Amino acid sequence: MKANNITGLWLYNCPANYKLIRRLLMLEIITHFFSRHIEISTLDDNNDEKIRVDSAALLMEMLHAEADCAQEKQHLVMILLENRFNLSEQQALELMAIAEQKRIHATDYFEFTHLINESFTREQKIQLIEALWKIAFLDNHLEFDEEYLIDKVARLLIIPHIEVLKAKNRVNG
Repeated sequence: MKANNITGLWLYNCPANYKLIRRLLMLEIITHFFSRHIEISTLDDNNDEKIRVDSAALLMEMLHAEADCAQEKQHLVMILLENRFNLSEQQALELMAIAEQKRIHATDYFEFTHLINESFTREQKIQLIEALWKIAFLDNHLEFDEEYLIDKVARLLIIPHIEVLKAKNRVNG
């Protein structure tokens, strides 16, 4: 035991070993980072699951666009996900948790829309826009950030503005 303690002290007290310790710690951090992300990417191998997460992340982004009615909007997102993807309440909540993590770490909306754009039909894209409008209008008040988000997503999904306005009128009409 004493030898280990002495070795341990020598390891930490020697300036040359300080660099070694820093490198080992950095290597451990990098290894943890990649193992975590590789695990996530293997879970994401299924395109259907990616589309679900991306769609949910866009809905979660709308939920966070305005602080008012947060619980009601969260409940609406859960119902929209249950109906759209035929999920149980528990599955919808799990999907929302995964989507929230992806939303937090996202750098732009293209991360969410590129696979949706490739996989969804025009009608499915419009249904997603309608779902965003439903969340935005839940509190009977449309904020600039909410409208901006819908406009941005619609442009990324290559939906003509007239279709976005028609979807808005169907939801708010």
